[in-house]
Amino acid sequence: MASDPGLAAMLLWTISLQALGTAGTNSNEEVLVSPEPRAPSLVSSGDGERSFRTESWPRMAQYMNLLDTTTITGDWGWLTYPSHGWDAINEMDEYFSPIHTYQVCNVMSPSQNNWLRTGWLPREGARRIYIEVKFTLRDCNSMPGVLGTCKETFNLYYYESDRAVGTSIRENQFIKIDTIAADESFTGVDLGVRRLKLNTEVRGVGPLNRRGFYLAFQDIGACIALTSVRVYYKRCVGVSRNLAVFTDVVTGADSSSLVEVRGQCVDHAEERDTPKMYCSAEGEWLVPIGRCVCSAGFEEHRDSCVACEVGFYKPVAGDGLCGKCPQHSHSETRAALSCPCDSNYYRATDDPPAAPCSRPPSAPVNVISSVNGTSVNLEWDRPLDTGGRSDLQYSVLCQKCSGEGGPCEDCTSSPGGPAVRFVPRQTGLTEPRVTVLNLVAHTNYSFRILAKNAVTHLSNEPPLYALVDITTNQAAPSEVLAIRPENASQNSVTLLWHEPDRPNGVILEYDIKYHEKDNEEQSYSTLKSRNTSARVSGLKPGTKYIFQVRARTSAGSGRFSQNVEIQTGKAAPLRYNTMSIIWICMALVSGLVTFLAVFICRKRHCGYSKAFQDSDEEKMHYQNGHVSFPDARFYIDPHTYEDPCQAVHEFAREIEASRIKIEKIIGSGEFGEVCYGRMRLPGKRDIPVALKTLKAGYTDKQKRDFLAEASIMAQFDHPNVIRLEGVVTQSKPVMIITEYMENGSLDSFLRRHDGQFTIIQLVGLLRGIAAGMTYLSDLGYIHRDLAARNILVNSNLVCKVSDFGLSRVLEDDPDAAYTTSGGKIPIRWTAPEAIAYRKFSSSSDVWSYGVVMWEVMSYGERPYWNLTNRDVIKSVEEGYRLPAPMGCPAALHTLMLDCWQKDRNERPRFCQIVTVLDKLIRNPENLKSMDSLCSLSSPPLMERAIPDFSSCNSVDEWLDTIKMTRYKDHFAAGGYHTLGHVIGMNQGDIQRLGVTLMGHQKKIMTSVQVMRVQVLNKSVPSVHV
Repeated sequence: MASDPGLAAMLLWTISLQALGTAGTNSNEEVLVSPEPRAPSLVSSGDGERSFRTESWPRMAQYMNLLDTTTITGDWGWLTYPSHGWDAINEMDEYFSPIHTYQVCNVMSPSQNNWLRTGWLPREGARRIYIEVKFTLRDCNSMPGVLGTCKETFNLYYYESDRAVGTSIRENQFIKIDTIAADESFTGVDLGVRRLKLNTEVRGVGPLNRRGFYLAFQDIGACIALTSVRVYYKRCVGVSRNLAVFTDVVTGADSSSLVEVRGQCVDHAEERDTPKMYCSAEGEWLVPIGRCVCSAGFEEHRDSCVACEVGFYKPVAGDGLCGKCPQHSHSETRAALSCPCDSNYYRATDDPPAAPCSRPPSAPVNVISSVNGTSVNLEWDRPLDTGGRSDLQYSVLCQKCSGEGGPCEDCTSSPGGPAVRFVPRQTGLTEPRVTVLNLVAHTNYSFRILAKNAVTHLSNEPPLYALVDITTNQAAPSEVLAIRPENASQNSVTLLWHEPDRPNGVILEYDIKYHEKDNEEQSYSTLKSRNTSARVSGLKPGTKYIFQVRARTSAGSGRFSQNVEIQTGKAAPLRYNTMSIIWICMALVSGLVTFLAVFICRKRHCGYSKAFQDSDEEKMHYQNGHVSFPDARFYIDPHTYEDPCQAVHEFAREIEASRIKIEKIIGSGEFGEVCYGRMRLPGKRDIPVALKTLKAGYTDKQKRDFLAEASIMAQFDHPNVIRLEGVVTQSKPVMIITEYMENGSLDSFLRRHDGQFTIIQLVGLLRGIAAGMTYLSDLGYIHRDLAARNILVNSNLVCKVSDFGLSRVLEDDPDAAYTTSGGKIPIRWTAPEAIAYRKFSSSSDVWSYGVVMWEVMSYGERPYWNLTNRDVIKSVEEGYRLPAPMGCPAALHTLMLDCWQKDRNERPRFCQIVTVLDKLIRNPENLKSMDSLCSLSSPPLMERAIPDFSSCNSVDEWLDTIKMTRYKDHFAAGGYHTLGHVIGMNQGDIQRLGVTLMGHQKKIMTSVQVMRVQVLNKSVPSVHV
């Protein structure tokens, strides 16, 4: 072999490998290694076995070595074949450290087949092994004359067996793993500078089934040296997760297999779901499944279960922590499952362990007895100490006693007479009162009233009781009657009353009980008097009080009288001289005459059709020569005040800002944001409210305008008018607080629910709006901006009139809208006389109401559609009116037309509109007649405002005009080939064609109605309203 070219180079090479084989890295050498994705760190087990593992979880793979030539101090002892192939080189480096390698470099000879086999390696349970080979390889191009015979690869083989098979190599027994090629090779230049390049290759083999195996290296003509060989397998390192311990486990047989490992719960833990983890082929744990939980008396702490400390407990196994012992209980040891009660405290049988311990209640107090012949009424107050429980019950024990001081006996046994009866019962009473019947006359009785709860029977002490002794036929006084006030001043009231009809003895004194109205639960006061009168002082001025009186004799106190309501005076009466009194009388007479004139004028027939007047219409009622009038209230315009802010404080309630909680912004207005919030009321639940805020940086005028609307709303109180809760003016932001209407404005609400209501439901909405406007008109208030957008709807579908803005000013431009600081109001809701002459009245509000009716029946469509304001004004002046919406009953459209009478005196009043709608609701059959050709007497719109459908020549052309082209096939299939067929259609015909969308049905039906009118108008003159 010494004559083989390259051998001397190999010898020099082995010496230079000293830096790689012993000391790790030599500063004079360049070593290139291809490491594993996660390089393992070297560890040693207790038995001296060397292994590799990573440090982070869940990637905690451990590498278990089956062979590592770097740990072999002598010859590796491997088998070579033939003998002139692989050579074992054992040399000393310059530091006198041994170097062991196998090398071969027969590059000059062709057809090389040199084998190198390891010893028999037991697999130790591994199903898949990994072979790491470190080697160097000479570049064939760097050696002259070897191009035909030199190779740069070698082959790796393995062979499984259950035992060692001897020293012969049978090539056909081995299975090829892979052909190994070098990533980098060295040249002669590298040898000259002692710069060699080390290659590292790793191959996996599996599954393995025999007890052990051999590895073999086949050289086919390369110049190669093996510096080290390591054979290892992977396993997942034992870990503790979710209170379960998972032991070490070897990975699976192939690269994708998962090995299931079942965990064992740590001490003082138990399975909730079976804890499992899977070990991947890379020796890494995957996400755990299932878990253990700490047992009762233990809690989790750093992957272990520790005992509950003294004073804490845990009743059941679970994730929870130990809880502190409930009130009046304790634990004396660690790991307590429950906390026993303190002395004289108990838990009921059905109380959970977390419930505090309680004790029996004290005795009832303030027992009152009322004897009536042979019966007695007993009343008492709750015990001062309920024992910490709410399940309080009472029992009544009755004993009959002799008058000579002898022993008492149970009164429930009455031989020879009726049994004593308790109403409602003798035991288990939940209310502090009972009536005892069938007692013996002229007999002494002793009653014990016991208070009990669910732990009374657990106490060794008898239950506490209140004792009352009575003698039958010695009744308490009856109820005091005829209480009347006298001399009620700002701070005091004098009360007078009569003695009870049945005093049943000498009255010792009277008890007077009084409190502010609706404030009894918070506090009340008592006063005693020996006479049938009493003066109660220290009262609040201008406040309503409730008074009750009862009498007391030696037999006890009677029942309190009925409530008597008395209001203290607001202020001391003013003194007037004679002249002032005369002027006051004259003013009263003048006011009465004026009111009679107004009342009579309002009762006159207003020209509205008698068909809408009820036979029981309001009339004056004369009784005993006196005429009676309804209560009169009038609206006061806040703009008549020099300072509108004064009007706010006079009419509206100031709300403390601390009682308001803003939760979210729901919109924006002219003056600021509109918010949803809640308002806290003393002693009541929080109520939802809408909040209009005044934005920062407002001027004094903006503030006055903002609060003027609150001054108006504060004067209204009707279920169909938005309610003002109050204002916030003493802090910022300034707010107007109103009731919250969940469904928002009526027009948007109708558009969101297009076609979802019945006719009766729509009429109900209209009736509510009319009722609210009746109330406003009776007060003398003119809305001026009645439209569906200014009607709010709550969750119960109740409509309420809103938007009481400032006065409107009409511009000279006939195409203008009424301009206010709150924005512009469209012309199409306004009566013609209001547009032309600025004459606003309740009748102009009626006109607007007719438009609202049209909006409701059309589910929020825009009145007059896309006409300009000028066209609307001109059309209305010429007598044109909106047609009936699709599906609108004739009675409702007739009412709309009456609201749109040109002469305002011919329009109905709101009270008459309410009457008409009430009749329609009571007689729904009148709503079944649909408005078909009523538009003949009232053309809907000017022909120039809407396309002239009568000029269309075909059904397809008409559908193109109204942008309903998609239904051409539907009309053709239904047999509607000419416009003559189309103008006779009704809503049912459109539905039968397959037009399912409600919006499309309405659009087609409206076009049919308009086209029908246009066709008829060519032969029939239009009759204007």
